[in-house]
Amino acid sequence: MEELIFSLNATVPIFLVMIVGYVAKQIKMVDEHFVKVLNAVNFKITLPVLVFRDIATSDFYQVWDTTYVLFCFFATLISIVVIGMGCKFFYKDKFQTGEMIQASYRSSAAVLGIAFIQNIYGTSGMAPLMIIGTVPLYNVAAVIILTFTSEEKGTDAKEAIKKSILGVLTNPIILGILLGLLVSLLRIRMPVIVSKTVNNFAVLASPLALFGLGAGFEGRKALKEIKPTIVATLIKLVILPAVFLPAAIYLGFTTEKLVAVLIMLGAPTTASCYVMAKNMGHKGILTSSIVVSTTFFCSVTLTFWLYVLRCMGYV
Repeated sequence: MEELIFSLNATVPIFLVMIVGYVAKQIKMVDEHFVKVLNAVNFKITLPVLVFRDIATSDFYQVWDTTYVLFCFFATLISIVVIGMGCKFFYKDKFQTGEMIQASYRSSAAVLGIAFIQNIYGTSGMAPLMIIGTVPLYNVAAVIILTFTSEEKGTDAKEAIKKSILGVLTNPIILGILLGLLVSLLRIRMPVIVSKTVNNFAVLASPLALFGLGAGFEGRKALKEIKPTIVATLIKLVILPAVFLPAAIYLGFTTEKLVAVLIMLGAPTTASCYVMAKNMGHKGILTSSIVVSTTFFCSVTLTFWLYVLRCMGYV
């Protein structure tokens, strides 16, 4: 019972904040413009400041783990390759294959992941290292996949990939991580005024991000493509954690590192998948359905996985 209560305490508050955001949008307390601006503020200011603070105030020589970053990278790469091969073999709709692959591997690592880990441990924990190992690969792979499966003719693959790499290099969260690593590496001590200002922005990150995620939730678009949606949801929330969590445990990853891996594998599909799919010549209906489905069911699956790991003594 203690393990179950721990798991519920870690997951339920997160989804309650999302529900408040969803209800606020439904009763017209906030509108689409507000959600768009809020998400931009979270992405460009509060989340980068949060990861910067957590890394900058830690000891780089104790925090950095090359094995862990490489595990996150190769687990993601293997997932992309295997899902891509499976979709190509079993899924005959060429133009929806790209949406299916992207939505099956790409997690909401930055927004929901950081909030989830912070809710358990009070800081972003190992989320920044997990993000370093996954997010650049998420974006570059998504551009390549969506470019070559787009219904629009004349899509410039080289230009799209170049734009994606530039996007990764200028990603505010990645920049926040790198700046935090630099401060930690050089052991720079921030003045009290700067430290308190940074902390004031950092504490806003998770609640505002979750509120925005809930407010932007579009349930009416759900389940338009029922069969591939079910398959992608099972891959995202069940199969990937079942395959790679044992490998992570075998390598000795526990507590914060293992929870970050769980988020990398079993968090819902990020809503940015829909935006990217639409902007690269895809209909986006399947992507939207998978985002809604994985977001809805992850409240159950994440609680389950965390409960299992807690019972086994790894978190």
